[in-house]
Amino acid sequence: MTNRSKLPQIIIASFMLLLFVMAGFLKMDIPELIGDSFTKFVMNGVLVLAMIPMINAGAGMNFGLPVGIVAGLLGMCMAIQFRMTGIFGFLGAVLLSVPPAVILGFFYAKILNMVKGKEDIAAIFIGYSFIPIMNFVWTVIPFTNREMLYPVGGEGLRPKISLEHYFGQVLDKLCTVKIGGISIPLGLIGFYALIALLIYGFFKTKYGTVMLAVGENERFCQLSGIKINRVRTTAIILSTVIGAVGICVYAQSYGFVELYNAPLSHSFPAVSAILIGGCIGRRAGIFHAVLGTYLYQTIYLLSAPIANAILIPQMSEIVRMIITNGIILYAFLKQERRKRS
Repeated sequence: MTNRSKLPQIIIASFMLLLFVMAGFLKMDIPELIGDSFTKFVMNGVLVLAMIPMINAGAGMNFGLPVGIVAGLLGMCMAIQFRMTGIFGFLGAVLLSVPPAVILGFFYAKILNMVKGKEDIAAIFIGYSFIPIMNFVWTVIPFTNREMLYPVGGEGLRPKISLEHYFGQVLDKLCTVKIGGISIPLGLIGFYALIALLIYGFFKTKYGTVMLAVGENERFCQLSGIKINRVRTTAIILSTVIGAVGICVYAQSYGFVELYNAPLSHSFPAVSAILIGGCIGRRAGIFHAVLGTYLYQTIYLLSAPIANAILIPQMSEIVRMIITNGIILYAFLKQERRKRS
């Protein structure tokens, strides 16, 4: 990557450092902000990793991330139904998420394979059309744990289910160390590193190399006898499974399972993060996901309290949205210029 191609990341990183300097002048607790930035980075990080297989296989950005998120929500709801707690409750939720993620990912792949060249648009509509179907399912699914159900009538799942008595923040509290006043959640970071390492290792295998080749030159791979649709289907299923695991990590950090329309709020930030990290065209790596997630989430974390201190409180959220969406637009524009050059 040339210095010119690194320019967007340098500018965004410089803006993040400027926010830290401003926070220091405003007498904010910098060590606490840095510790929070690590937590925000990892709790959203696995969802960004779910972009990598689809991008590398040439199946577009995973705008259909809500499909994988729903599978993760279903796994967590089953874990709560079975009253699974602690680290085993979290791991149980992850394992219970995998079967529905594989099934949903298979059908998701079938649709995307029929609309080659328009995967991004199709994925957006798949995500937005699938959520209303699941909104109906959440109201009729026969769970019996009273902590999950509406208090009046006792039927239908609540929009927000607390994980306090199950596996809320189990990774965050697994192994936390303090260095110079900065809290570092080693358990959370370790789980994220494990997922990243598995993805990295997969793309070093023979099948992972084939997947990269399909993303680079689909026509050549087809002439070589590679079953393109099968490879793309595997990549999409893999992205869906990672998305399911990602929402489990996010929910345990957040402390709640959010149902109904909540999954729609995760796809655009995840796509934006990997673009900010320097993803170009049909090639995305772990570095792009890590860098982009940290830059995006840290700026999002810092912008609200700083705007709140400088401006009137009602303006802070507006300023944060202007800043973060401006960064997203900048990343998109830089990506398009690099693809054309």
